Amino acid sequence: MRQEQAAHIDEVVRVAVGERTARDAVIRESWRRCVDEHKLDPVVLRDAQILPQAQLREHRDAMDEFLHTARVGLETLYRQVSGLGYVLLLTDAKGVTVDFIGDPTFNDQLHRAGLYLGADWAETHMGTCAVGTCIATGEALTVHQSDHFDATHIPLTCTAAPIFDSGGTLAGVLDISALKSPEPKQSQHLALQLVRSYAHKIENANLLNNFRSEWILKLAASQEFADVDPDFVLAVDAGGRIIGFNDRARRLLLREAALRSMRNPNPLGAMISDYLDCRVDDLPLFAHSLPTRQRAVRLLASGTTLFAQSLPPPARASQQPAPARKAALARPLEKLHGGDPMMEEVIARAARLVNTQMSILIHGETGTGKEHLAKAIHAASARAGRPFVAVNCAALPEALIESELFGHEPGAFTGAAAKGKKGLVIEADGGTLFLDEIGDMPLALQTRLLRVLAEREVTPVGRTRPVPVNIRVIAATHRDLVELVRAGEFREDLYFRLNSAVLALPALRQRADLVWLIEHLMAARGDGALPRRLSPAAMNALKAHSWPGNIRELVNCLDYARAVATSDVIDVADLPPTIFEEALLHSPVPSPARAAVPEETVRAERLVEALRARQWNVSAVAREWGLDRSTIHRRMRRFGIVPPHKLS
Repeated sequence: MRQEQAAHIDEVVRVAVGERTARDAVIRESWRRCVDEHKLDPVVLRDAQILPQAQLREHRDAMDEFLHTARVGLETLYRQVSGLGYVLLLTDAKGVTVDFIGDPTFNDQLHRAGLYLGADWAETHMGTCAVGTCIATGEALTVHQSDHFDATHIPLTCTAAPIFDSGGTLAGVLDISALKSPEPKQSQHLALQLVRSYAHKIENANLLNNFRSEWILKLAASQEFADVDPDFVLAVDAGGRIIGFNDRARRLLLREAALRSMRNPNPLGAMISDYLDCRVDDLPLFAHSLPTRQRAVRLLASGTTLFAQSLPPPARASQQPAPARKAALARPLEKLHGGDPMMEEVIARAARLVNTQMSILIHGETGTGKEHLAKAIHAASARAGRPFVAVNCAALPEALIESELFGHEPGAFTGAAAKGKKGLVIEADGGTLFLDEIGDMPLALQTRLLRVLAEREVTPVGRTRPVPVNIRVIAATHRDLVELVRAGEFREDLYFRLNSAVLALPALRQRADLVWLIEHLMAARGDGALPRRLSPAAMNALKAHSWPGNIRELVNCLDYARAVATSDVIDVADLPPTIFEEALLHSPVPSPARAAVPEETVRAERLVEALRARQWNVSAVAREWGLDRSTIHRRMRRFGIVPPHKLS
């Protein structure tokens, strides 16, 4: 290997001083750029640069919405190449890997090679590489084995394609890489076509997400594929101006502008009629309901005929709209709260995630109802008729957790069931796997779970061939997984795999619907012969309690009170001793019900309380509540909340 590296360094030096070699022109130019502009020494071997988690989170937060869209593309592509030794990277426009999918079995090797979450592949300090050189050139390319500038990366083959946002600015790079590959560079031709195709799909999905309320015009050179796989996609406003496009459309319009010698070639903000023989009023003529052959449109400069499909914006009311009604919720979700603003927000977010394939991570203190929320999401989804399998990761004995989760073959180990065991993951096939207290799962098992999540297949103990599974994973924890990652107690890659969507349940003391919850539990639990009402004094005592055990403590409290009460009405003396003693110490004057406080005031108080608890760390509150930092900042401005250190 050292001899190969020495020969490679010699070739890089010769190219840098102007000699020609058989390398592709784009590789030679990059090598010269590395020496002349980036001042990199080809003799120096560089280790992979992996950003610390705090910096990585900043890069991920900066492209949060795009990241969710791109993730679907990554997972779809990985299913096509799974088992072929490839790892997929998604980087931001600076070259930092913000998402990746690979075989967890090879995580140590991938980490050393830099094919890992947080790896920085900018050409300025890593030399010629697929991601960095793709960013530098704006073109899809393969950097194969000794094409790399740094001799450290000779074993790798990397193929990347740029992903542009709807304004034509580089948003990120999609990369498919492998630790080992055949020697001919042509072996990566299919990989190049795949990353180009999926970068295009991600661009289109991002464009459609960003311009849901505007005209969308899809154009294709082929009549047969005009509706299913359009080459060019444009967003057009009501005035006929182009306000967004995918990269293929941008390049097409730039070529048209060059043919017409347009003074301003930038298509962003230009009229659609400057490029096509149609105006905005003609867009309804390209509706999907019409035969494709009738939807032809001509480019003005080149005269090229394309086939179009138009998607109209949502209908806008011509008069003052009525106050917006809240979207109807599925019954299992609707009955989880009684009007608490924070719970309303959590449930509305959960409703939008019900039928997605994204993993969900539920945060909340012990007893806040994390499993109830997971069951409600399952019951409201299309998987409702399939199993809901709950696994308490903290309760399973470490020696048995692997066989309990993944199953085992007959006689796989001493004490194994004679007929084998199916395993909880396989039992959840078609339904939902709920992993409670995921933060307490042993590190060794986290690797196995990561593989299940990445490849949607499980290998029972004692079996050689994996079993495919179709599961929706919901995890829950009361622990701070970010701190566990920092402490090396939880895998960083598993954390990012699980938190595709985060739901943060409020503590019971933060909720404004305590009275509703008490009445709901009184009506729903126990024998009808037991008391179903509380005296005003008992209700006030419950409202004054801080509920460190949350809903679980409340349930136990009501069960106790109903059991010991001697009349049809539960009084203060019937409550558990700790709450009864608290009631005796407090003033007998009942405090006003929180429900009477205006909703905006309740929201503001809760936000201030959360910020104080986190030392005014907006990122920590956003992470705890499952929101973007920008959302927390907007609420602070709306409520007039100013951090103490910014007060004059």
